[in-house]
Amino acid sequence: MKPKVFIAKPIPQEVEDFIAEHCDYKIWKGNGPIPESELWKEIADVEGIMTPKGMITEDFLGHAPKLKVVSNIAVGYDGFDIEAMKARNVIGTHTPYVLDDSVADLVFGLILATSRRIVEFNQYVKEGKWNHHLDSQEFFGKDVHHATLGIIGLGRIGEKVVRRAKLGFGMNVLYHNRSRKLELEEEYGVLYRDMNALLEESDFVVVMLPLTEATYHAIGQEQFKSMKRDAVFINCSRGQVVDEVALIAALENKEILAAGLDVFEIEPVLNNNPLLKMDNVITLPHIGSCTEDTRFDMAMKAAENLVAGVTGQTPPNIVKELQ
Repeated sequence: MKPKVFIAKPIPQEVEDFIAEHCDYKIWKGNGPIPESELWKEIADVEGIMTPKGMITEDFLGHAPKLKVVSNIAVGYDGFDIEAMKARNVIGTHTPYVLDDSVADLVFGLILATSRRIVEFNQYVKEGKWNHHLDSQEFFGKDVHHATLGIIGLGRIGEKVVRRAKLGFGMNVLYHNRSRKLELEEEYGVLYRDMNALLEESDFVVVMLPLTEATYHAIGQEQFKSMKRDAVFINCSRGQVVDEVALIAALENKEILAAGLDVFEIEPVLNNNPLLKMDNVITLPHIGSCTEDTRFDMAMKAAENLVAGVTGQTPPNIVKELQ
């Protein structure tokens, strides 16, 4: 008898077919997230669940007494209650590596768009305002090439950003991380800095931190005040690693030049968020991994983790806290 699993979002047919070879499954194909009441019914007798950034709480686990594995279709797993999962011997997996290049591409998209004011001037032209030569300083942007880039949190995606910065734009790259990356320093000439030095020296500050108790609001009022007044701030990691009130104040008080954001403290972002009214802020709806190829690869990796977990094998991508 095949193990029962539940898939909490639509996935590519090829991935669904792979799961069907190994499991009896049901899949949510409704619009938007599955309602909680419906979810509780579906997980009552399953051994595995495949979910997009699921909130795996004590309550959730109580509704799934047979559960063996939770397969997250994402890299981040801050929704996992690690202690509750340990207590019930539930494995948690995620999808590292496959989205690194796509997110790094988006980081540079935001760097270029904010520094050269691409979104702002796209709208300027479409609104019919381009009726004279743009030789006034008010239309100037900021060069990216040969500028100094500071990366806070040099994990896999940060390393991809380093390669783009050094090889593509000839940038000087600084980084701050829990541990030194000596091989990367030797290969690309990147330089380690403590947090204050990095903030003071960088023309562009990119945050790539995971969300943990230690990183919550790691970037706040003090950090923004340490940045250059013409610094551009980029966050493509997690919204809650930044004190958003402090970021808004830094932009309003012209303590920094601009920001490019793919994440927010509250998602979806609230309509009254002041960041949405600022011409020097680019706001994206958490689309770092949103390409067709990357989303397919994430779904397939999550499926492989799921199948392994319910068929007695060791999933290849168990989160480190549950290994």
